[in-house]
Amino acid sequence: MSTVKRMFVAPDPGLLRLRVSLRAVLGVGLAVTAAELAGFSLTASITGGLAALLALFTVADPTVRRQAVTTALLPAAGFPVLALAASLHAVPLARDAAFVAVVFAGVYARRWGARGHALGIFAFMMFFVTQFLHALPAQLPELYAAVALALAASSTVRFGLWCIERRTPPAAQPAPLDGRGLSRPSTRQAFQATAACAFAVVVGQLVSGDRWYWAVGTAWWIFVNTASRGETLVRGFRRVLGTVVGIAAGLLIAVPLHGAPAPTAALVAVCVFGIFYTAAPSYSWMMFFVTVMAGLLYGLLGVLHPGLLGLRFLETAVGALGAALAVLVVLPITTHRATDAWIKRALGRVHVCTTEAARRLAGDPAADPALLQQALGDLEVLLARVRMALAPLVHPLSPQRSRKQRARQVLALLDDCAREIRGLAAVAADPVASHDARLTAACARVETAVAALVGTEATMAHHPEPEAAPHHSAAEPALAHLHALERALVALAAPLRTAPRSPLAGT
Repeated sequence: MSTVKRMFVAPDPGLLRLRVSLRAVLGVGLAVTAAELAGFSLTASITGGLAALLALFTVADPTVRRQAVTTALLPAAGFPVLALAASLHAVPLARDAAFVAVVFAGVYARRWGARGHALGIFAFMMFFVTQFLHALPAQLPELYAAVALALAASSTVRFGLWCIERRTPPAAQPAPLDGRGLSRPSTRQAFQATAACAFAVVVGQLVSGDRWYWAVGTAWWIFVNTASRGETLVRGFRRVLGTVVGIAAGLLIAVPLHGAPAPTAALVAVCVFGIFYTAAPSYSWMMFFVTVMAGLLYGLLGVLHPGLLGLRFLETAVGALGAALAVLVVLPITTHRATDAWIKRALGRVHVCTTEAARRLAGDPAADPALLQQALGDLEVLLARVRMALAPLVHPLSPQRSRKQRARQVLALLDDCAREIRGLAAVAADPVASHDARLTAACARVETAVAALVGTEATMAHHPEPEAAPHHSAAEPALAHLHALERALVALAAPLRTAPRSPLAGT
């Protein structure tokens, strides 16, 4: 019950999640309606609807222009894969090898940021949907037309009728973690995902020769938006949990409908909304809606029965097991390494936010308020990534008590930093706020604290807090935020410098 409550009370600044979710329902609905009006088959309509959903869900470039370009490139990544998958149904070994190769290429492409990420997912899902619908080469022209029409329809909604990003540009998603060769996390993940999906192909076919691809899909999606061994294991657990609950709901909802078109379409729309609305706060609930939607689609295709939903659970378990084994054995990326990198990035944005706010408070005519807001948005995105990275350590089932305690302390202090930065930004936006020499000294101390945590040298001139300089009352709120920020940064030194498995002092 508490999980349900958290899902609906999770922060949604500007109701952005709500608007994006409603837009997704409109975009996918328009895509499917266009396919039906064009006289396409049910297989083509489902393929088009899935293409629209993927375009709206995975394309996350930082600007509207780049989002439009990435959306236009989706067919270039998906159509060749669609043709390859459709032509290999009768050659199982070649089909399986091609599927695993697509997995490797799709994950490897994430090193090129948001565009590579979206194109990789789209290519994988075109192979997956071909197995799901058993599409044949003779259907390719219709499938291509359905996908193109669906992308045009969803783009009309996203970039024309309801372009949310033009009014409230989203913060850019953080770039993948750095490295070279096998030290680069995206390269390691490519090998891990390939091994996991190869396991899922083999074992999944032993479980079912017809629905084995569900195991591969599970293994693939567990690796999406994860960066460490712990994140992947937690995501696997949450996927299985969401699938189990979704199967139970499918038995109560999807099976009795027997594929009735009108109620099925209405419930699919609810599931699309749920997928988008819960994706950020709860992966388990997102998987619940995905599982229910899959059951509804099977009902439309006339093949749904309770045994099929049970098979879905078995294949999900196989995929999750494959992912768990892969991250533990194949080039593992430790949770400590990933969290340390994300925390350092977040602290870097804390420094940028403080510097920009100081320039505004000092009356610098070149200080651009938009830069401060952009830095603040980047900080919020990075802090969300830190929370995701630390999720395995604070999970209720985590047996490592000392690491759990330290992770909770880090999260609490980073939240304190974010709160003080938001307050500082609000003060800096006030034109009445006056320059006070104490602000320069306070900002210098904040930079020193950040530099000590990330192992760099402070660059601001360090001035002692003046005693006789005039004090401005308008600067007092900013000083309060800076002092609290400095305290939080100094307090972070203890948990961040403690060895991963060592208890904190005083515990």
